[in-house]
Amino acid sequence: MNENNVVPSVLATGQLQSRVQRRGRYVAESMRHPGKMLPSIASQVISSFTEPGELVVDPMCGIGTTLVEATHLGRHAAGMEYEADFAGLSPANVQHARSQGATGYARVACGDARNIATVLGDLRGMAALVLTSPPYGVRTHGHVRCGSREGGGPVEKSNHRYSSDKGNLAHQRLPQLMEGFGQILAGCGELLRPRGVVAITVRPIRVGGRLVDLPGQVIETAEAAGLVLTHRLAALLCGLRDGGLVNRASFFQMLETWKSQEKGLAVCAAAHEDLLILRKRGDEG
Repeated sequence: MNENNVVPSVLATGQLQSRVQRRGRYVAESMRHPGKMLPSIASQVISSFTEPGELVVDPMCGIGTTLVEATHLGRHAAGMEYEADFAGLSPANVQHARSQGATGYARVACGDARNIATVLGDLRGMAALVLTSPPYGVRTHGHVRCGSREGGGPVEKSNHRYSSDKGNLAHQRLPQLMEGFGQILAGCGELLRPRGVVAITVRPIRVGGRLVDLPGQVIETAEAAGLVLTHRLAALLCGLRDGGLVNRASFFQMLETWKSQEKGLAVCAAAHEDLLILRKRGDEG
């Protein structure tokens, strides 16, 4: 990273819809993944915290968004993914990026990222950036199709289940999920080079109707794993246009928001993700 780089506190990463950001840049099957990181978030973080030729790691890489954006920017990348289905899409997306002129190289390992320091042991002390996001659970909003063009009729959901494998951390209750995520972060810390950066995108969630400060819990978990928070930024999920916000929330996000508001609860649809920037303790100065 160029130490003179100035990173804005709010990143305009939602100017285009997710499907538009991916169109032609990723293989079509990638849309099956229900919890993808926005490509614009990955590209802006990678551009801000690394230089061409440096190594980027994602311990829960899904369909390979971090890897694809890194290779397009001339960085090299390594990822792990627990779900074999998605782990197979990651190299397909990297190969697609290479066919479009991406100059970086990437590799993907299928397995439990709690063992990342062993599986990617040859990369110890080499990563300039670790970029990832914790799982939010086994179900997400997925994709929606209404029964008629006017929006009436039955609503069909698809691609809303992330995992059916009970070994996946997404199946665990929040305390166990955070414990496992802490093990992953500790392993990633062993891969970091001096002054390397860990960047985590995360937002609050609702569990049983109760709002949970997941970013705060991630910060505590990261600190216990030997990392120190240096910046807390906002990566926009909404667009900015003519001085206003363009809502990018899904149908089900808006539906849950409306239901809660009808009950008199002060609930809004998420318009951003927290972007947590951390370094190993002793490197943060």
